[in-house]
Parts: sequence; C-alpha cells; structure tokens
Amino acid sequence: MQSLESDTVATRAEKQHPGLKFALEIGPLLVFFFGNLRGEWLLQTFPSLSVLGGPLLVATGLFMAATVLSLIVSKIVFKHLPVMPFVSGIVVLIFGGLSIWLQDEIFIKMKPTIVNTLFGVALLVGLMFGKSLLGYVFNAAFQLTEEGWRKLTLRWGIFFLFLAVLNEVVWRNFSDAVWVNFKVWGTMPITIAFTLAQMPLIMKHSLDQKNEDGA
Repeated sequence: MQSLESDTVATRAEKQHPGLKFALEIGPLLVFFFGNLRGEWLLQTFPSLSVLGGPLLVATGLFMAATVLSLIVSKIVFKHLPVMPFVSGIVVLIFGGLSIWLQDEIFIKMKPTIVNTLFGVALLVGLMFGKSLLGYVFNAAFQLTEEGWRKLTLRWGIFFLFLAVLNEVVWRNFSDAVWVNFKVWGTMPITIAFTLAQMPLIMKHSLDQKNEDGA
C-alpha cells in the first residue's frame, strides 16, 4: 500500500494536470485569505462558526479543512502525497488546532516560521552529512550534477530560514490583516522570484546541458 512518497518521480497525472497540482497547493491559502477577509460576515451568516473564535480563528478552521481536502485530492488524483505539502499540512493541523483549542492566534501565526525553519535546517544539516536532500524533492523536475544539487540545496536552505525570520518580523510588528496579506500575496511572489533567480545555476549544472556540451 502506497503512502507518503518523495517527489523523485512525477506521476503521469502530475504531468497531465500541472494546473490542478498548483491549485491544490495555493487553494488552502486562498481559503485562509477569504476566511480572514470575510470573517465577520461568515460569523453573522453562520453563527455556529463562533465556536471557533474570532475571524482569524474562523479562517484558521477553514484553512485546516481546505488543507485536509487538498491532501485527500492529491492522494486520489496523483497517487501520492508530495513531501513538502504533506509536512506543511501536518504543521497546519497541529498549530491550527492549538490556536483554536487555546483561543490563541499566535500558534497559527508561527506555523510558517516552524515549517520554513524545519525545511531550512533539514537541508543545511543534510549538507553537513554530505546529503543534498533537495534532490529528493526536485529530481522529478530536473537533473543536476552533484555540485549543482549541493549549491542549490545550500541556497534553498538559507532561503527557507530567511522566510522564517521574515514571517516572525511581520506577524510580531504588524496587524493581523497585514500578516494574512503577506502570507498569501507576499510569500508566493518572493518564492517565485527566488526560484527564477536560480535558473542560471540550474542551467549551468544541468546534466542535459552537460551531455549536450560533451556531445
């Protein structure tokens, strides 16, 4: 019975439905944004949601539900659970549950800090032991030389730690609305920009490029 898998091999469904894969990853964040933006309306329209707490905690509950649904659909359609969304989903459920149970929004605000720190430390510690763990995540997308994976893993490890620090700065110094907007509309563009900035490194150390040069 297949359970959690690494992303070393892209399934046929992932190749055929890249848009759905992206939607399943960004969907829960959009639900979280909508839940916070329309929190008061949701509480007035569906009074039973008040058991969760204020608007941000209502958004957290919706975020948790959307995350679980996203993982279920991923498992059914793509036949496996991608590592990073799976780990992030577990943290969402733990910290979201703590936020609602204790009626303390701090736990859900710290979720991105915990997840990014976890990924960053895992990548950097892996490098210390000679393991480029990023290769197990992105190997389905491209093939790099060993040196290329080491450099890319180092950069992503540092980037994840940067995102963790950035999240702490935003939620501790700005309003809930600013933090939610940053989480949904700030983190994604920053990550996309960083990813695009790595393309020269990827092209330089691509095994396909090396084979063409050697041909």
